[in-house]
Amino acid sequence: KAMCSGRLQTALLVAGYFVYLLVGAAVFQALERTAEKQEKMAAAQMKEAFLQNFTQLTAAEMEQFMKNLIEAIQNGVYPVGNESQFEESNWDFSNSFFFAGTVVSTIGYGTLHPKTAGGQIFCVFFALFGIPLNIVFLHRVGKMLSLLCKKLGKFLYEKGMRKKKIKFLTLLFFLATGILVFLCLPSVFFQITEGWSYSEGIYFAFITLSTIGFGDYVVGKQSDRKYFSYYRVLVAIWILFGLAWIALLFNL
Repeated sequence: KAMCSGRLQTALLVAGYFVYLLVGAAVFQALERTAEKQEKMAAAQMKEAFLQNFTQLTAAEMEQFMKNLIEAIQNGVYPVGNESQFEESNWDFSNSFFFAGTVVSTIGYGTLHPKTAGGQIFCVFFALFGIPLNIVFLHRVGKMLSLLCKKLGKFLYEKGMRKKKIKFLTLLFFLATGILVFLCLPSVFFQITEGWSYSEGIYFAFITLSTIGFGDYVVGKQSDRKYFSYYRVLVAIWILFGLAWIALLFNL
């Protein structure tokens, strides 16, 4: 009964956690998408005006143009290419889910952030409840993985192995498996999808899973590459389970 109850609690926690992220993603998308579209239109008009009059601009007007351009880029708006690129949103559902995941995991790359008053206030409350929920989720998943660790240890003990050796081998096994699954293999995937070098993929994976999150490398942001649907959702899920693996190492 206790085992069934524990499994039910875990299933409800995992389901509730992902529902929380899905709801958060939907709200961020609803609050930010319209404002982003207006920003993109303003950036396109600014670019057009510059191209028509750049030979006649004064030094002060050129300075103002540069400030506006820097501000647009900081807000995630890149006025390059034709107008069709302005239809692609930084706040589609995949990006919104990815953003929600980086909020509750406290990674916070800084390349995508809410700009409307409603989005910023919602982000405060979303993080306020989401970060503790994330900690509980990681602890529970880490606990489940540690049960696998205990089973492995019990199996080795029954084979006549000493306890100190079992502890060392168990830690080594989960460390090596985690490095392979959460660092080495994803880096190959990022190398193919993003066009990064393998070392850049390893660097991005480590900076992300350690929650440092500089924001110098972020997935799905290159305008010249085509990404499949829900690419960033899959990356967000990789992040969450990668953090659970880190939690397991702390438990061990």
